[in-house]
Amino acid sequence: MGRGKIEIKRIENVNNRVVTFSKRRNGLVKKAKEITVLCDAKVALIVFASNGKMTDYCCPSMDLGAMLDQFQKLSGKKLWDAKHENLSNEIDKIKKENDSLQLELRHLKGEDIQSLNLKNLMAVEHAVEHGLDKVRDHQEKMMVEENRQLSFQLQQQEMEIASNARGMMMRDHDAQFGYRVQPIQPNLQEKIMSLVID
Repeated sequence: MGRGKIEIKRIENVNNRVVTFSKRRNGLVKKAKEITVLCDAKVALIVFASNGKMTDYCCPSMDLGAMLDQFQKLSGKKLWDAKHENLSNEIDKIKKENDSLQLELRHLKGEDIQSLNLKNLMAVEHAVEHGLDKVRDHQEKMMVEENRQLSFQLQQQEMEIASNARGMMMRDHDAQFGYRVQPIQPNLQEKIMSLVID
């Protein structure tokens, strides 16, 4: 026994509406996938639920952006407003600038210079020389700083060596003269005193 036709109108019961939406949405996505495979069709599907949640499907052979561009061209309907067009133009401009800078960087590295004319080659040479001057200046500053640090360390070591040498000399001096030799002669003052008393 077949299912009877249902009247197509908004389902008033919220729970029934949610269940029906879920089933029919899944059915739509399934049909979109089937027609993509069976007929080699380019299919895109976007469904927004009443709560704002989105479900989308796009065939694997084409991304959604390309499909929307093709829709806009074929239908004549403008999907993007002037703001989006300006952003798109700005992105294109930035991409061109990036490509130009990448090419310039390759030229500075000495790559792809066969296509350059004499004027452009001279400009590249000037840029490279200017860069070399900056590198040399920075290198010289770093060498001066490193030399200053090494000089300071050398002075510290020399002072430490001198201090150690003085300490060793003092110890040697004390060791050499650290004891007194008693004279062999008796004390003359004692003899004189004894003579005077006698």
